[in-house]
Amino acid sequence: MGLVDHGPWARLTAYELLACHPGGIGVLTATSIRRLGRGLADWGSVDAFACYLAGPAWREGQLPTLQLLTWLRSKDRWQRRTAVVCTVALNVRARGGRGEVARTLAICRHVVRDHDDMVVKALSWALRSVVEWDRAAVSGFLREHQHVLAGRVKREVASKLRTGRKN
Repeated sequence: MGLVDHGPWARLTAYELLACHPGGIGVLTATSIRRLGRGLADWGSVDAFACYLAGPAWREGQLPTLQLLTWLRSKDRWQRRTAVVCTVALNVRARGGRGEVARTLAICRHVVRDHDDMVVKALSWALRSVVEWDRAAVSGFLREHQHVLAGRVKREVASKLRTGRKN
């Protein structure tokens, strides 16, 4: 875990070592995950942390939903983005996802009014990752929140529903 304190490449190396090692995710605790995610302040590090460690740990019950809710309430855009990107691990097969639509949409509801660009992009990604599992639920989510969602989210998710692609 000491690698995370030695710059972005060392941090990414630590994340990949844990994610790729058999049983690596299994040794993580909520405390160790918080430590590994301390000080994240850029797009790449946040997404690597959420996709490789925090999301899979949350999916497997090692990180409580309460931690994601804490990140969602943060004034720090990167913590809010982290919480939303964690849902990718629930839905993208290549990340071990099994299609957890309800858990994903519950997290997404917390940021429908958040128009910070990093959070908006994460919300779009999270919703698009659910389309293959439940198109109707995603369509309903867009309808329910159409008046507050950022234009990017509406465009990209509607395109995914219509064409199977983001753009």
